[in-house]
Amino acid sequence: MAGFVATELQLRSFWKIFSDKTESAVHLKCRSFASNSDKRSSNPQLPTQSTYPMDAINRLLARQVDDGKTPSVQYCHFSGKDILHRFAYGMADVKSGTPAHGDSIYRYYSITKTFTAVAVLQLVQKGLLELDRPAQQYLPNFPYGNEATVRHLLTHTAGIPNPLPLHWMHAAETHQTFDQDIFFKTIFEKNPRLKSRPGEKFAYSNLGFVLLGQIIGQVSGRSYQEYVRENIISRLGIPLADLDFATHDTTRQVKGYHRRMSFSNVILGLLLDKKRLMGPPEGPWNTFADAYVNGSAYGGLIGTAPALVHYAQALLAPQSPLLSDGSRKQMFEENKTSNGKPTGMCLGWYTGHLKGKRYVTHAGGGGGFYIEVRVYPDLDRGSVIVFNRTGFTDERFLDKVDSRQLTVDRAVR
Repeated sequence: MAGFVATELQLRSFWKIFSDKTESAVHLKCRSFASNSDKRSSNPQLPTQSTYPMDAINRLLARQVDDGKTPSVQYCHFSGKDILHRFAYGMADVKSGTPAHGDSIYRYYSITKTFTAVAVLQLVQKGLLELDRPAQQYLPNFPYGNEATVRHLLTHTAGIPNPLPLHWMHAAETHQTFDQDIFFKTIFEKNPRLKSRPGEKFAYSNLGFVLLGQIIGQVSGRSYQEYVRENIISRLGIPLADLDFATHDTTRQVKGYHRRMSFSNVILGLLLDKKRLMGPPEGPWNTFADAYVNGSAYGGLIGTAPALVHYAQALLAPQSPLLSDGSRKQMFEENKTSNGKPTGMCLGWYTGHLKGKRYVTHAGGGGGFYIEVRVYPDLDRGSVIVFNRTGFTDERFLDKVDSRQLTVDRAVR
């Protein structure tokens, strides 16, 4: 995870424990959360019985909003060519009553790591990188010796520390002048030692992807952001207004929220600089100020749900515009530790199984947002879900939705 998000193990120690504006496959009337009046009076008329399998999916998603778990949700299920099901419901901005829709801009947070992985594999294809060469070979000032490889960085097995990134944000008005290299130079100096020997075990690290971003810049001769814009975003024909490292139209920016009456909110109050990172409350929600992640390569992308769908579809396409078939297969192959133990991690992607079908996935969570993207390579299927509420861990929320969606897919094939 990125932004305000730490790993699940880090946070556990603290509290222990697509649619466009006018048409979609499912169109539901959105309601405002500005008042706490009787919910049923303003709800859309959702199906009360599962006449069609899609109804159960829509009701499950709508309940997230109706039960006050998120101000809005968008979901899209797709093949490499087509949109098979999409759903948008709730508020992008609670105070103004602005509905969430396909033009709404969300913070992708750690889903950016999958773009970083694609960029690395592209450079491998060009012969500019080798996955099993020491990272220090490509980045002379690499701070963790000569044993960690590029592959170790991509699979979170380099042993690099992962300090809590709760303050690794900067205000929107300073974004154009913010120097992330200077910022992370200090972070690396404060965390100079590996936590484990490279290859020995899986241990999530945002800093590992900061270093990958620097390697991409060093090898390509372009900044990390420029490389991703030119070789991924532009190659897919996605306008920068829909996917970039900065918001181009603030009127499309979704506001991020965190439930006020929650134990996690108490913890955030103790750990965050509220004056700098939080906005005024809106009804049952606390808001987050407009701020950017300090490290582009581990969590800096901002975009729409349809843009993320388009990216994932490109990774399903028989002839992907982003990677060769061999590189794509390599990216989706599960990594093992040096003693042969599966890690659940591929090159920049997690892996898992649902209803006996393998998928690769990544979550992006932080202050005010939680997103998942998932691809089922053997089924030519994928899913994206976006919320404008805080997510702290890899929830695998898509398991709940896709378990029903895959049943639909089998029925119509």
